[in-house]
Amino acid sequence: MNPGTVFQLASPALSFVADLGVGALAGFVAALALALPVRRRSSQTFAPAYVAASVLRRKKPDEIGLRDASVAHHGAGALAGALYGVAFSAFSVLVPGLGRVDGVAGVAVLPHLLAVAVAVLSGYAAFAYLVLPRAGSAIYEEQSTAVRGQWLRTSLVFGATLTVVAPFVWSSAA
Repeated sequence: MNPGTVFQLASPALSFVADLGVGALAGFVAALALALPVRRRSSQTFAPAYVAASVLRRKKPDEIGLRDASVAHHGAGALAGALYGVAFSAFSVLVPGLGRVDGVAGVAVLPHLLAVAVAVLSGYAAFAYLVLPRAGSAIYEEQSTAVRGQWLRTSLVFGATLTVVAPFVWSSAA
């Protein structure tokens, strides 16, 4: 192609959109993988999803059904994945080529791990400091430490799952 063609000029934007989309899909898949063991373990384990859904629906967590909690859980996974995609796109430019692994979609290891860390830390902070305080004073005063702790554990497991799942989603999309 000749320099300056429309495709070449649009390529960085298309790459960013692709990173965003693949990241969201990877986050959704990681949330799906995480949902079964978390949901089956106990209702307390899935408490953060009920709290998030209660904020979105403007109801008490006790009034939230499993469907709404699942939608909140998978939506949060997709949003965290989209943030992962944005961070991966940025880190790929800032630290290009460092730790590139051939065979797993050619995903660069350092940008991948940094992007997972950004997604996990941002997701935890958003829940713990924005969503949970809006859930109502009863939850915030009585159960906030337990729910925040459960969200921290869930976030870390989500990060580990995203670390494994994202390269496979990249390879499928490639």
